[in-house]
Amino acid sequence: NFLNNHAHPILAAMVRVTSISMLTSATAFYVLSPQMPPVTRQYMHMSAADGSVPQHLSFEETLRMLHRAPEAADEQQWRLRKSTTEAFATTGDFGSSSVYLVGVGPGDPELLTVKALKLMSTANLVLYDRLISPEVLRLVNPEAAMLYVGKEAGLHTRRQEEIHELLLQFASSGRTVVRLKGGDPTVFGRGGEELEYLEQQGVRVHIVPGITAASGIAACLRLPLTHRDFADSVRFITGHARSECNVPVRERYNWAQLADNKTTLVIYMGLSTLDEFACGLIDAGLSEQTPAVAVQDGTTATQRVVRAELGSLASRVEQAGLRSPTLVVLGGVVSLMSQDYAHPDVAARMIELTAEQAQSLVRCVSRRTVVAKPKAQEESGDGADGFAA
Repeated sequence: NFLNNHAHPILAAMVRVTSISMLTSATAFYVLSPQMPPVTRQYMHMSAADGSVPQHLSFEETLRMLHRAPEAADEQQWRLRKSTTEAFATTGDFGSSSVYLVGVGPGDPELLTVKALKLMSTANLVLYDRLISPEVLRLVNPEAAMLYVGKEAGLHTRRQEEIHELLLQFASSGRTVVRLKGGDPTVFGRGGEELEYLEQQGVRVHIVPGITAASGIAACLRLPLTHRDFADSVRFITGHARSECNVPVRERYNWAQLADNKTTLVIYMGLSTLDEFACGLIDAGLSEQTPAVAVQDGTTATQRVVRAELGSLASRVEQAGLRSPTLVVLGGVVSLMSQDYAHPDVAARMIELTAEQAQSLVRCVSRRTVVAKPKAQEESGDGADGFAA
């Protein structure tokens, strides 16, 4: 104010620009903003001159920074969107000629996204694949018309081209079509092919991502896919070629690239080619002692796990009689699996939820994310709203 009132305007502007340039971008934003959320204000109060927070906060200081979920949501609105005005979500456009490619995760219904659950519970026409667990299917609207279009080795109910045509015909009739796929629809789920075909025909396509099998199963086994000491990258590979492909397995892959002991390999649909895949990696230089694990029906009540070294994995899997779907993970990170992996608690923790309860849950979430207005933020005396007590 002194500069504005008593100094030359150009000098005042230069001082302001120089002062702001000395701050970090985040700090400058908060200084220039008309409002500052209370939790952010606490951080700013404890920050050093360069905007960094002290590395070692006392436990008492940490307790004072605890806050409730509504305040956390408002804080994130400020941090991520640089605004205190909520960008309200919409309920979705369920217009004509629409297809939703919906990923439902690896099988455990607790791993469904809210968006997937919302579409399932309100759908009137659903096309579903073989790998959708019964627990997930029970959450679909009971009044929906269901059509099975699954594929299994040697037993394809419909060609992929026929599925494309069905999606087009149903969407063109004015219905909203929900296409359920296991895992994520665009990770080895032919979602990309269906998206490409439908968009070429003028059909609007929405993709709802799901938790892919690699992430869901690894988490269930408490197995990190990356780790600074073991793997700085991860690769998803399909062990199953197109039906018309007659190229031998040993000629399909760049084995030298795959045989990297600092990369985690995740093989989808590789049960029938596991022995050839292991030989290709070993011949390319990957150690026979590389830790490996094969998981059937991951994250579900029928999950089965076979852990072995790469050199013996195929024979161990055959002895155990694992069937499809089986996911294989190779790499040093597998050595971090806990010893109780053979006794999963999946069955005990799977939820019991009806379609009606799912619809009620969706309505509850929708009210909170769409209807509720952001409340004015209030500073609490201790910043913890009673947690410290």
